[in-house]
Amino acid sequence: MTKPLLSFVIVAILSLAACQEVQQTYVPAKHHKKIKTPVVVIAPAPILPDSVCIAAVGDIMLGTSYPDKKTLPPNGGKNSFKNLINQLHDADVTFGNLEGTLLDTGAPAHYKMHLLSKAYLFRMPVSYGKVLKDAGFKVLSLANNHIGDFGESGRINTMKVLDSLGIQYGGQVAHPSAIFKVKGITYGFCAFAPNSQTLSILDLKSARHIIKNLKQQCDIVIVSFHGGGEGKAFEHVPDTSESFFKEKRGNVRDFAHNAIDAGADLIFGNGPHVCRGMEIYKNRLIAYSLGNFCTYKCVSVEGICGIAPLLKVYVNKKGEFLSGHIIAAKQTHDRGLEPDSLNRAIKKIRTLTEADFPDSGLRITDDGRLLLFEP
Repeated sequence: MTKPLLSFVIVAILSLAACQEVQQTYVPAKHHKKIKTPVVVIAPAPILPDSVCIAAVGDIMLGTSYPDKKTLPPNGGKNSFKNLINQLHDADVTFGNLEGTLLDTGAPAHYKMHLLSKAYLFRMPVSYGKVLKDAGFKVLSLANNHIGDFGESGRINTMKVLDSLGIQYGGQVAHPSAIFKVKGITYGFCAFAPNSQTLSILDLKSARHIIKNLKQQCDIVIVSFHGGGEGKAFEHVPDTSESFFKEKRGNVRDFAHNAIDAGADLIFGNGPHVCRGMEIYKNRLIAYSLGNFCTYKCVSVEGICGIAPLLKVYVNKKGEFLSGHIIAAKQTHDRGLEPDSLNRAIKKIRTLTEADFPDSGLRITDDGRLLLFEP
């Protein structure tokens, strides 16, 4: 087996176990400064009639029917989001990362069956598309490493199902972006990843072109990316390119800043399976990873991988940040998705934000409010 192929096999085998402890020393970016105590706190802007609310969550994977139905949730997955359904519906646009395919039957991608000693294959029944629709999701990212689990047929069928339900999506080379209207506001969406058949997170020039084109047609542009290392050792956002078992995962800071420079208004990251910090850049919000949200059985939710934030962001019609709110939730394999009275998602994201982005002008309160401040 060649070295590149061996590296690829290792990545695929270990990625789903990424929430196990990995020893790594975090070195803050060279430009980081000590956190300054804010001297002037700007109260969150009132929710004006011309503001909009975008809700965002991380990875969604509602069980898999492959190789059998033992890892499918009861009642056709209909209760997957029941404990947070009101919060998901209470937004103008609700976004998530769909980590898998919508497909009833079909063989896995050839390389996953014949080259890997153990493959994680996510095939959600087609009927689960309606579960997503009923939960309030208006737009989903298909830029990740599991949309290709069942090859071209899985990708095509997933897009066909989403089209039939009126759920917007982007991130595939065959369907890079979406433009849609909600309450008179025109939104643009696109998504990027380091995986086959997705828009490349590594090609900043191409990303600029796609995003700039969307902004010329839309009021608000939402961008998602699947990037960075995976697991407990990768909570922090370095100011360098990241790799995970030799697979290039991009410099997510450079990608996010490049996207906003090109016209993006909101950036929602995923991929690490853990939460990461948030940043205000040019009065736009970047959430570097929203972790796992609803990932039934087949994705580790042990420890911090079980933190499941629901982020709500209020922006004006130009996409400029006004305020926000983190709703703390958690998930376990036995109880699924539910509110977290310990507010662990709020505490974790605040700590990571203070450590990694102390000077961006974002403050997170004990109850999860996102405020701007002047250092």
